[in-house]
Amino acid sequence: MNRIALLTSLIVAGQMALPAADPVDFRRQVRPILEAYCLKCHGDEKPKGDLNLVTRAGALKGGEDGPSIVPGNPAKSPLYTTTTLPPDHDDVMPPKGDKLSKAEQETLKNWIEQGAKWPEDIKLSQKEKVDFVKHVAPIIEVHCVQCHKEGHAKGKLRMDVKSEFLKSDAVVVGDAEKSKVYTTMVLPADHDDLMPPKSKGGPLSKEKCDTIRNWIDQGAAWPDGIVLSQKEPTSLLARDDAAMLKAIHDKILATSKEKSAADMKPFAAKVPGTDIAFDMLVIPAGDFTMGSPASEKGRKADEGPQRKVRIEPFWMGKTEVTWNEYEVFQFPSIEKGTNVPTERVDRELLLNYADLLPSAATPGKNLYSGKEADAVSRPTTPYVEMSFGMGKDGFPAISMTHYAATRYCRWLSAKTGHFYRLATEAEWEYAARAGTTTRYFFGDDESKLDEYAWYFANADGKYRKVGTKKPNPWGLHDILGNVSEWVMDGYVDDYSKVGERAYVAIDTEYPNVARGGSWDDDPDLLRAASRKASEASWKMRDPQLPKSKWYLTDAQFLGFRVVRPLKVPETPEELGQWWPSYPTKR
Repeated sequence: MNRIALLTSLIVAGQMALPAADPVDFRRQVRPILEAYCLKCHGDEKPKGDLNLVTRAGALKGGEDGPSIVPGNPAKSPLYTTTTLPPDHDDVMPPKGDKLSKAEQETLKNWIEQGAKWPEDIKLSQKEKVDFVKHVAPIIEVHCVQCHKEGHAKGKLRMDVKSEFLKSDAVVVGDAEKSKVYTTMVLPADHDDLMPPKSKGGPLSKEKCDTIRNWIDQGAAWPDGIVLSQKEPTSLLARDDAAMLKAIHDKILATSKEKSAADMKPFAAKVPGTDIAFDMLVIPAGDFTMGSPASEKGRKADEGPQRKVRIEPFWMGKTEVTWNEYEVFQFPSIEKGTNVPTERVDRELLLNYADLLPSAATPGKNLYSGKEADAVSRPTTPYVEMSFGMGKDGFPAISMTHYAATRYCRWLSAKTGHFYRLATEAEWEYAARAGTTTRYFFGDDESKLDEYAWYFANADGKYRKVGTKKPNPWGLHDILGNVSEWVMDGYVDDYSKVGERAYVAIDTEYPNVARGGSWDDDPDLLRAASRKASEASWKMRDPQLPKSKWYLTDAQFLGFRVVRPLKVPETPEELGQWWPSYPTKR
């Protein structure tokens, strides 16, 4: 009998044990897996299936299907067995194709086999799953490589290549709190050991520090073959928001030709650099009564008291903004013809646009080369496919935050040279009513909704292509139904609190106002006066911590349309108020 056959027979006969797996360290090896893959659905906030994995006690207790861990028995522990199912299995965990690696599965298996030790003092919290190329490399290249590279390794630390970095004493794989690369990042701004130092752009934002911490805690994965190089810090224009607003404002003043209502005509526009078109219709000036009378069927208390409002003329999108338009903003490479999402270095385009600044102007130089738009921050790559399978070509863009909608308007303004923004709540209702005073612009009879709107009874559980229902008297399609639409205003529950202001400025992330009702709403919520107040639950399933400022994973009913006022703000500062930061403080 050969040696291999002999060993096999002894193992089968139970006379020789397989070598025991190395002890698994919960803090360094298991915790990162659970926090990155499991806590998004099984944390303290509405744990799916009543399974809370924040503590060992919660994991042992389990949820609707019983315990998730049986110490000593991986085969009876769903926390492990569900990770080994085929990717298309209904019960595979984590879902959505975010499958654990073989090594991660083996770690869970060995940990459970060894008794599932979990220190009582460790309570888990959700962490974003860190991708080195997308999340970590941009930070290191901008903030670290300048002083820690081949030929200039300050402190004998190189951060440009994997082998040199991971063998240094600056990183303890799996434990950020013992890694100088992280601990020096979170020192006070005036500390001598802060990295990067204040002179080099430090201290870094909490988001960047958290990314480095999570990356180290999750094993400091660095794909082979990736060599980092120094990148320049963010552009002067992107850093200097006042300068960028000045450049955009100058461009708008130079481009906009209409001076009075008589000059206003409907127009079709294209997103520059693409063949993607959108139509803008003229909404004339006028007075109207905002809100609903107490006698209106389906009325809510926040629709009054009614008030008289004067509206100045503006253009409004004929339809809601479609994915065709929005994805040019979301994925810059689309306008370059590649139709492939482009990752941004450090979440911004780190290019030098100093030549756009008025102070850099030289005779004959074109200050408005289109780069203003590229300097506007754009959405990060979404975690999930944001149409949720409902379609994109000709369909309304959805699930963006109020901040994302206003940033789109800022980008479109920089791109086209026309001033675009969200409608105020008063402008939106005025345009939706189109001179009428009834529940809907077509009257009070909700049985006619099928002709004009997509809503719960006829939409078959999803949004529909824009412009396929009859328009209102001013030519606006889907102003009621299909998707609800962001407006400019923060939410107040009583119009008497608004006073004479043009709109309610935003001073918190929630609540802001959406109008028009959606494919998922009943007729009462499609009335011209009906309002929605945004809330934190609209991004409940967002897997990121902190949750994304760009996406609302649980608001698949929400989109927006743009307006272009005849009157252009007089100053860059006034212009910037229509594209507020996130959130604005009054």
